[in-house]
Amino acid sequence: MAIFKDNDRPEISQVSPTAAIPGGEFQIRGRNLAKIDRPRVLFGDVPASIVIGSNSLVIAKVPEGASSGRMVLESGVLSSSVWQCDLGIQIADGIHPVANPACDRFGNIYTTFSGSRGQKTPVAVYQIDTSFQMKPFVTDMMNPTGLVLDRDGMLYVSSRYDGIVYQVAPSGNMSVYVEGMGVATGMAFDEEENLYVGDRSGTIFKISRQRQIYVFATLEPSIAAYHLAFGPDRYLYVTGPTTSSFDCVYRVSPAGEVEIYYRGLGRPQGIAFDVDGNLYVAASIGGRKGVIRIDPKREASLFLSGPNIVGVAFSPFRAMIIATNNAIYKVDVGIRGLLS
Repeated sequence: MAIFKDNDRPEISQVSPTAAIPGGEFQIRGRNLAKIDRPRVLFGDVPASIVIGSNSLVIAKVPEGASSGRMVLESGVLSSSVWQCDLGIQIADGIHPVANPACDRFGNIYTTFSGSRGQKTPVAVYQIDTSFQMKPFVTDMMNPTGLVLDRDGMLYVSSRYDGIVYQVAPSGNMSVYVEGMGVATGMAFDEEENLYVGDRSGTIFKISRQRQIYVFATLEPSIAAYHLAFGPDRYLYVTGPTTSSFDCVYRVSPAGEVEIYYRGLGRPQGIAFDVDGNLYVAASIGGRKGVIRIDPKREASLFLSGPNIVGVAFSPFRAMIIATNNAIYKVDVGIRGLLS
């Protein structure tokens, strides 16, 4: 019978990134990770698939159905101490977001079934309540794309099909807010409640509360959509994926002057800020997909790992809400988002 010593036990020293959703990957570094036998990683009681396994590095893919962030690595009969990860829990599926979800001050989440261009779907916008029950919220709209809430709890929805921004009351009643926005995609409000709308053909429009329309800035056209968010510095930040694998985040001054804030992302899409000025971008970096965090020093790193992520938002309960192209996840990251 083999006798093992305490110093044969697997020891985890670092796990990257901080968080993941199913399909995402954690890089686990340490010692003795495969000393006794091939490593085995468990999230709660659910085993992960191992992408790479060595004595000092293991890459584990988060399995579907994993609901516990308590990660343990086993090698033979020995196991590591528990390492706590931030793991996303699926709260909705059967949808089709193409941009950020929106969260109101009560914690309700709004997301879309956008569909292909010209496709009329039975439901355009869903509401997910705080019990994670999903119900239809808006029905009569083609290709809903961007979502944003104002301070009064009114939801604004852009349609890339007809170039209209619709205003939706908490009751679900819908009206036209503004027309002629081109291929209308992402939206954001500034502190004065001016609405900014991205026409992916190359224009950012500014709409005053009196519904006067201005051309605020012009950018390189996007093959998919513009995604907009205001930072704590009151500058507008914009992503818009192109055919390049080295895309950028733009920063636009209050005067409409455009600069490149960060370059080096693959297919950057939905964006959101936390109160400390960190920017979170649904994108890939260095071949790793998920949510990238860019700090105020413009240094970027993978914050959350996961496939097919198109949007990110923060709930008022310090959770990150992740939209993939067919589902919504909640990740309890303990971060206070910069809410609109």
